[in-house]
Amino acid sequence: MDQNWTDKIVIVTGGAGGMGQAAAKRFAEAGAKTFIFGRTLESLQETATLSPRIVPVVCDVSDAASVAAALETVLQHGTPHALIHTAGINTPDRFMAHADPARIASGDTWQKVMDINVLGVVNMIQAVAKPMAANGGGKIVVVSSTAGHGFDSYAGVPYTASKWAVHGLLFTARAQLNAQGIVLSEYAPGEANTPIVDKRPVLPTPEHRGAMIQTDDCAEALFFIASQAHSMSVIQLPAYQPFGGMPPVITAPWLSGLHITPAATTTHRP
Repeated sequence: MDQNWTDKIVIVTGGAGGMGQAAAKRFAEAGAKTFIFGRTLESLQETATLSPRIVPVVCDVSDAASVAAALETVLQHGTPHALIHTAGINTPDRFMAHADPARIASGDTWQKVMDINVLGVVNMIQAVAKPMAANGGGKIVVVSSTAGHGFDSYAGVPYTASKWAVHGLLFTARAQLNAQGIVLSEYAPGEANTPIVDKRPVLPTPEHRGAMIQTDDCAEALFFIASQAHSMSVIQLPAYQPFGGMPPVITAPWLSGLHITPAATTTHRP
């Protein structure tokens, strides 16, 4: 495990806030020259003030041309040692069927979620892989989700579909990138208190948010994964969240107000 990041170049997508902001701060504190990617310069300014080692770069990860231009900015300073990809979205309309039509995912939502959550991963990996390989290798850590590993009662259909796609992409691409000296890892957090939670159709309570994985926890996990010599697939869960398809036996606070009956969300085992 190598925790010496002094003068190493790191790219953090989704750097405007939440998990990406916390990760950028963590790598910068460890000595890395950290480039944060986000869709507007204004959105990145708060993160940039956290350390003189943090450099904002405008980039829309869903646009391959934007990614290429942003990477050219980074390459002027050297080859990235690591890519920490946290960029991702969700939307309030996330159902396939619901009594309220506003909660049924629109075509635009499907397109946007897949473009950012899936093609964003593709665009970033393809952009950094070539210079990393030419430089002898590197590290890529992509944030997926437990929603891409099993049953998830609150993430919604488009988001869940996108994260299953990301999980499959990483699982398949890992060996191909490893042959180029690039270590590809996956970080799959459960409920995390990031800005994406604000897009839920029913917002969690402060108590519920406090029980979630916090962004600093996410940053530490990402730093740990990126410091390993070998590929990792890490699932991180708050203490209350079940996993692996088993429904919660406790009240699910995230379903409150959605008018879904327990029978519709619970599977009973003998």
